[in-house]
Amino acid sequence: MAKPDRHFMNVFSAVLGILIAIALLLIGVSRLVDSGPKGARDVEDPLMQAETHERIKPFGQVAVAGADNSAVAIQAATTPAGAAPAVAAAPADGKSTYETVCAVCHGAGIAGAPKVGDKAAWAPRMAQGMATLDKHAIGGFQGATGVMPAKGGRMDLSDELVKATVAHMVEQSR
Repeated sequence: MAKPDRHFMNVFSAVLGILIAIALLLIGVSRLVDSGPKGARDVEDPLMQAETHERIKPFGQVAVAGADNSAVAIQAATTPAGAAPAVAAAPADGKSTYETVCAVCHGAGIAGAPKVGDKAAWAPRMAQGMATLDKHAIGGFQGATGVMPAKGGRMDLSDELVKATVAHMVEQSR
């Protein structure tokens, strides 16, 4: 091996040895700084405990029919300030229910829903009688002409409100 090559190898080996020594020194210092059992600080800190319990708590509870469900508390969903609630409040009358819930399908004829005001589409349905229309609107219906989900998919609506809405739509379609 030539003298310049030997000199390069000596310098390279020295620099590499120094870097390894520095790395080992840093590993030792970090172990000294972080001594103690791993996570010991988290166990003792009450704020960390509270945050952990909040993150891992179950998001729902099951109420079993026939069992004592008094310990199962119903909690209202909290929404951040400025955010809209997940489900809008129930409308007050048949007209507002139609406008907020039913017009989505009965305004555009989605899934075979008869459009409000279309006398030809409503005539065979009205011939069945209001009791049948109310029953289909409350309990849902699946027929050859289309699909009606129970209460239009809004199970929070009362039966009386659904009946008032059906009466409003029939009145608009005569």
